[in-house]
Amino acid sequence: MIPKAVSQTVATALDWAAASLRSAGVEAPRRDARILLTEVLGGNPALVIGYPERPLDQTETALFESLVGRRGAREPVSRILGRREFWSLDFCVTADTLDPRPESETLVEAVLARLADRALPLRILDLGTGSGCLLLALLSELPRASGLGVDLSPAAVAVARRNAESLNLADRADFSEGDWTSNLTDSWQVIVSNPPYIIDVEIADLAPEVAGHDPRLALSGGPDGLAAYRSLIPQAARLLAPGGTLALEIGAGQVKDVERLLAATGLARAGCARDLSGIERCILAESEP
Repeated sequence: MIPKAVSQTVATALDWAAASLRSAGVEAPRRDARILLTEVLGGNPALVIGYPERPLDQTETALFESLVGRRGAREPVSRILGRREFWSLDFCVTADTLDPRPESETLVEAVLARLADRALPLRILDLGTGSGCLLLALLSELPRASGLGVDLSPAAVAVARRNAESLNLADRADFSEGDWTSNLTDSWQVIVSNPPYIIDVEIADLAPEVAGHDPRLALSGGPDGLAAYRSLIPQAARLLAPGGTLALEIGAGQVKDVERLLAATGLARAGCARDLSGIERCILAESEP
């Protein structure tokens, strides 16, 4: 709680929140404090940056203390706000979806880099779509493309549909509940997926923001982290159009194992993209023309 003896202004509230979050082990305490206070003050960053002397009323103080308490308990900012920016687009996120992360943008970049003509009417399949971030980010860059996102969770499918509506992409994006490619028979020029790839026994050691708030279904990769790839890759190979591209997000150190699974299906390795930390984050494969 902000000390009552301290004048409750933007500046003092930020100082208190940053100290509180720092003691809780939050990685960027002042940044997160600013984001939360901006939310309290109606979403206008200028009120936080330009008016440190602005007093907070009782309602604003109570709300800010509540949000800081949640962040101090290691609930991610995106979960608190109910939204996350990905590919410069705003996505709704809930407890039913994986929190979209910057490293997943590596897959979007890698797919776009392979397309010589972004005006083609491509058909894109997103397996394990979650919030729909991969499919919708690609559609935002490909004006004539359309796509389908599939997820085992009906709640996640509902979130993805909501995101498509809010981003004005619902006319080119459809979503359905399903187990990878079950009941799908069409062919697709691009198939993308960010499957669960965390080794089960390592989930508890992840950051509290991940282990405690991302759905386990979106994290659990089985005893070796590769269970989803063993199931997904043969199914995706069956649906990939001639000359099509399969793009998979992978965990650190998984590239060789996933390459072997791709080779077993007859797909040719088409490259590997690294994220901003230099980790091999996306593996690309292609079918024969």
